[in-house]
Amino acid sequence: MHIEIDLLRRLGLSQATLAQLGQALTTDDGTRLMRVVQTQRDRHALHDGRDVHVARLLPAAHHALQAGDSQLTVGDWVLAGPDAHGDVWIGSRLEPATQIARRANDGRRQALASNVDTALLVMGLDADFNPRRMERSIAMVRASGVAPVAVLSKVDLGAEARHRVALLRERLPKDVPVVAVDGTRPQARTELQPWLGPAQTLVLLGASGAGKSTLTNTLLRSDVQQTGGVRSSDGRGRHTTTARSLHLCEGGACIIDTPGLRTWRPDADGHALAATFDDVQALAHGCRYRDCRHEGEPGCAVRAEVPADRLRNYQKLLRDAERGEQTPLQRIVLRRKWKTLRKAGTLRVQDKRR
Repeated sequence: MHIEIDLLRRLGLSQATLAQLGQALTTDDGTRLMRVVQTQRDRHALHDGRDVHVARLLPAAHHALQAGDSQLTVGDWVLAGPDAHGDVWIGSRLEPATQIARRANDGRRQALASNVDTALLVMGLDADFNPRRMERSIAMVRASGVAPVAVLSKVDLGAEARHRVALLRERLPKDVPVVAVDGTRPQARTELQPWLGPAQTLVLLGASGAGKSTLTNTLLRSDVQQTGGVRSSDGRGRHTTTARSLHLCEGGACIIDTPGLRTWRPDADGHALAATFDDVQALAHGCRYRDCRHEGEPGCAVRAEVPADRLRNYQKLLRDAERGEQTPLQRIVLRRKWKTLRKAGTLRVQDKRR
């Protein structure tokens, strides 16, 4: 298998990915290393450094992904090649160095992007502004092994926007960069230049209407993504971006744009998420009880020091993680339990009224 490393580095090829190929580098069966730049049901757009090819998964590759509770997503590296009729087939996927994912309401895992170096967490400074959501997003990205950058869009909205930027910088961990941009202006490229180096892969994540596609177009210097307006009442936008896609930036970086996330349940265990709240973890050593949940236990060293809003955010993330780790049967049992409790509560209220 012949690999043109210089071409593929423009697609974000890393040494970790090359190391996985092993003996495949010595074979000559027409197989090539390509990167997934878009997925649509059973069709996947692959880039080989020069051209884009539409491919499908071989049955064996499909079964292997299913067995690992995974699926092909934008940013994955795959080994693919043509058959006798010229159709391109994907034979295998290389294990991602990093992967950002979420859990659906039924507990299924949904991969959002693979082999990402930096996540640009985009949030508007209009009605979309939500510091608690930004905190949760940072925790989930860090738990995936990806570096977060808080990107505040629509900084042109005036004094209220500047106040919100200052508020978020005060609230977030000091090692998380906070960048305020006007996504419609070229200056945004300068503000985000530290993360746009050659062979770097970035993913833009945020709610609909936050300005992800507008920012993508500005960074790429081209209107590759459709954009739309937002509702004045709540700052929400329509899903103008309907599929994740990877684009090549002039400076050598790769940018993955994504549809808006209405919900983002964590795909990480409680320990990984808890570790991202380092202030809570440091103070927890002073709690009287080792299994203290910082909710009402005596001798808690956390509640007095950590702002109540941040602590509620921490506890919500852990509850979401616990739900994500439940089996389908456990979820059914839990729903029945709460249904019984609600029914008993309703009967007690009715008895009191009588």
